[in-house]
Amino acid sequence: MPIPIRLEREKADKALDERFLVTPMPADVLPGGRGVVELGDVARISEETTSLMKFRHNGVSADMVTAELAGEFEAPLYGMLAVQEAIDRQDWTGLEKPVIALHGQPSDESRPTLLWDGEWEVTWVTFRDMGAAFLIALLGIYILVVAQFGSFKLPLVILTPVPLTFIGILGGHWLFGAPFSATSMIGFIALAGIIVRNSILLVDFIRHADHEGRSISEVLIEAGAIRFKPILLTALAAIIGAAVILTDPIFQGLAISLLFGLISSTLLTVLVIPAIYRVLRS
Repeated sequence: MPIPIRLEREKADKALDERFLVTPMPADVLPGGRGVVELGDVARISEETTSLMKFRHNGVSADMVTAELAGEFEAPLYGMLAVQEAIDRQDWTGLEKPVIALHGQPSDESRPTLLWDGEWEVTWVTFRDMGAAFLIALLGIYILVVAQFGSFKLPLVILTPVPLTFIGILGGHWLFGAPFSATSMIGFIALAGIIVRNSILLVDFIRHADHEGRSISEVLIEAGAIRFKPILLTALAAIIGAAVILTDPIFQGLAISLLFGLISSTLLTVLVIPAIYRVLRS
């Protein structure tokens, strides 16, 4: 079976200029010709109108629109929201408003669809995979704590501060005007291990404290007072490490998540854990 082979010049060298027209050609390829002639002597140049290029995305006809995001819209999500607002403000009189699709193929090809792709597709896959990994990690932590304490309720108490880190994370991103990026998500996932460790320290002390002759409130107050120092030292060590990369343009989201997530969760752990523990014991 014959295999087609195509030889051509580099894209940058395809300009129709004087250097291109003086390209030597063997004249013996012409009828009765011998020697060498220039391409400009034998070529006839004319301009013709051609049809526009047709693009297809996964078998579906599409028009490609590309752009780069920077500055205020550094993360794809923020640029997408700005485009969504511009589309909503647009007067679509006589035209059908396009449907916004975040992922996958359009379900109805009879209507115009704006499908986000490129960097957003990478962001979508990254957050999806990290979210799944985070849920698996939480399930693993839950199983380990159940095996350690022999209770199905205590792991819920220990894991409670994990979502509380979002209070500090979102506040830190707002304070610095930084976008919530993939590195921010990595920082949130990394916080789970540190926060769970602090919770275990507090709950373990409460369980092994001397309850004889004392109310549960007194035990909880004592646990918070004694365990606050090691919890605080653990958080400060991680905060100092995160502060070093706070100004890094790539890992700033990671630093903000670690720094402000630790601050909020550390302050709330010694308050929320005893409160939830008492509710579950009552």
